[in-house]
Amino acid sequence: MSVRPTVCLTIAGSDSGGGAGIQADLKAFARCGVHGTSAITAITAQNTEAVQAVLPIPAAMILAQIRAVLADLPPAAVKIGMVGGVAAIEAVVAGLAELPAGIPVVLDPVMIAESGGRLLDQGAERALVEQLLPLATVVTPNVPEARVLARYAPGAGDPAELVDEALARAVLAAGAQAVILTGGHRDVAEDLVLTAELPAAVRLSGPRHPDGAAHGSGCTHASVLAANLALGRALPDAAAVARDLAGRAIAVGLRELGAGAGPVHVLGDVLPPV
Repeated sequence: MSVRPTVCLTIAGSDSGGGAGIQADLKAFARCGVHGTSAITAITAQNTEAVQAVLPIPAAMILAQIRAVLADLPPAAVKIGMVGGVAAIEAVVAGLAELPAGIPVVLDPVMIAESGGRLLDQGAERALVEQLLPLATVVTPNVPEARVLARYAPGAGDPAELVDEALARAVLAAGAQAVILTGGHRDVAEDLVLTAELPAAVRLSGPRHPDGAAHGSGCTHASVLAANLALGRALPDAAAVARDLAGRAIAVGLRELGAGAGPVHVLGDVLPPV
């Protein structure tokens, strides 16, 4: 008897350059041995140098994509990336309400592209924090994203002055159930895993790869995390796998591809060039 493949759903934007967003998510799912499905929230015209245009998908179509997947290909985990605006956030929230209880949801709070392009309307930040953040099993911000989220934590003070575990705890206070503060923008190349139940953060260290390529690293990390939660791993173990695979994808990243920041290559260690 054949075994039904594990399914994961990514809700995110499309990257025409193939380095981040939906394209990165599906590659990461494949690397982890799960079947990837998708609901596209926006179409971007971008390459390795810049985001040149963004076309939001109508909210009704976002919700229709989610419902189509849930009806026939129920996911064991969901990864959320670029959502773009309030209408898209509300559509995603409505879709998540139709998930069976207990399905892990990983939120990568995508706000700014690697090239510097703004991917989340500043007016939508509050909607993301108030409506989407509490529904996520875990949120995976880098330091700049965590400082945006920390603005909404009661009594957090100036987010620019928060570092490491204090910054992660401010994101928890903003409404997150669990936080993985990723290490790409930190002095030490380590991820911090923190939940309300943990007395201290779990620190996941690894090498930094200054000669690699990092475009799509956040998408890849969050998707690997979602895939491993779908496969039944506990959060600290899934986070360790995500830290390792994302780091390796940067190390073998396609630095020579394009004139800007090259994309990660999550399949680079299993699919050598033919």
